[in-house]
Amino acid sequence: MNLQTPILNYINNTWQQSEASDVLDVTNPATGDVLSQVPLSPTEEVNQAATAASNAYDEWRRTPPVQRVQYLFKLKNLLEENIDDIAQTITMECGKTVAEAKGEMQRAIENVEVACGIPTLMQGTNLEDIATGIDEFMIRQPVGVCAVIAPFNFPGMITFWFLPYAIACGNTYIVKPSEKVPLTMQKIFQLLEQTGLPEGVVNLVNGGQETVNTILEHPEIRAISFVGSTATAKAIYAKAAAHGKRVQCQGGAKNPLIVLPDADPQFTVNATADSAFGCAGQRCLAASLAFTVGESQNWFPKAITDTATDRIVGNGLDDNVQMGPVITQESRERIEGVIQTGIEAGARVLVDGRYPKINGCENGNFIRPTVLSNIDPQGEIAKTEIFGPVLGLIHVQTIDDAINLINSGNYGNMACLFTSSGASARKFRYEAQIGNIGINIGVAAPMAFFPFSGWKDSFFGDLHGQSWDAVDFFTQKKVVVERWN
Repeated sequence: MNLQTPILNYINNTWQQSEASDVLDVTNPATGDVLSQVPLSPTEEVNQAATAASNAYDEWRRTPPVQRVQYLFKLKNLLEENIDDIAQTITMECGKTVAEAKGEMQRAIENVEVACGIPTLMQGTNLEDIATGIDEFMIRQPVGVCAVIAPFNFPGMITFWFLPYAIACGNTYIVKPSEKVPLTMQKIFQLLEQTGLPEGVVNLVNGGQETVNTILEHPEIRAISFVGSTATAKAIYAKAAAHGKRVQCQGGAKNPLIVLPDADPQFTVNATADSAFGCAGQRCLAASLAFTVGESQNWFPKAITDTATDRIVGNGLDDNVQMGPVITQESRERIEGVIQTGIEAGARVLVDGRYPKINGCENGNFIRPTVLSNIDPQGEIAKTEIFGPVLGLIHVQTIDDAINLINSGNYGNMACLFTSSGASARKFRYEAQIGNIGINIGVAAPMAFFPFSGWKDSFFGDLHGQSWDAVDFFTQKKVVVERWN
């Protein structure tokens, strides 16, 4: 895609060029090349999408679920047929490797598969003769027009934590992709168009802050899903709730790993490296701290240092590359600043990934994997979500010390334990105040048939994305008490 191919909105089954007066460049983070320009759609275009979705809602909700999911079966096949093309687009605008981009889209497809089971997932409950001649039952009905405000780091997958469940449940939908990575949704909506979905059921509006504010305030939009930083998640949750909407906001994270002395060394190091440095550390389930317990300090720091040093960094379109760039120059500079702050606070540099020279990518936003030890458990490196390929090491004497430090943090997205002890594993998963737990797993990402989780400042709301949580979020329960004489 190039500057001659404008980024369009998709409203009421029609591709529309925005009337926005402001645009932003969409750049390849590996090369700095401008790929296209994204319009910052004004309020009126959000209103058009909301009106289209509202007008489509009544007929769509009356469409039987077994018919609604037929469009999802078509979408699943189209996504599978086009996964390579979509992955290339993700890599070009987001920076991750093609393998990571394909893995992302596979997770998106899995969510479509689960949503195809809506005729079963939406089933209610009933009880006959709660009193003589009186029956009572609970049914699910859709909420109305719903919307997602999506992040940059998974431009294909995260929308699919929500969209397939929403429309399968009978809602209509609006997608607002990140203005940093709008190209992927252009490809995906071209596939949605091919499914033959009725007019107004799915809509796409590109934009920035004005677009978001209009979505949050619009009276026709009844439910909002968001994934991003904790500060933004808090603000969106508060504003959307103040306007009477259902809200689910996934926030930031500071994900720790615990390495016990009885962990398998090579497996643990490989899993940690993939977690900390995969997707350049730009995922809400990336490991950013590793607690070495007892004698694991004797082998883990050296091993993870060697692995970080050997990781191949470059343009994600190259087959041999293992890690791509971070999303923007501003992100790179912010990450470099956090590293420097940690060093000034006493951290020891085991691997310094700042200011690399990447042949052919001199204008890219690159940071190599970075490993810091002697981290102050109360310092910025230990408390701040870096969202980059930086792993901090903290040594403790016992698993209790590690769990106590984890539980004292503000975030609760993911934590993982590496051990060969079942008793230690049970203690950890029982006591850790974290929503997603991994045992001998580096990235504890729930499959699509389980809900995503997240506690404390990592999530605002009651119901998460995916699986039965998504069904509960996108439906409202109606209880009927009935008697016939």
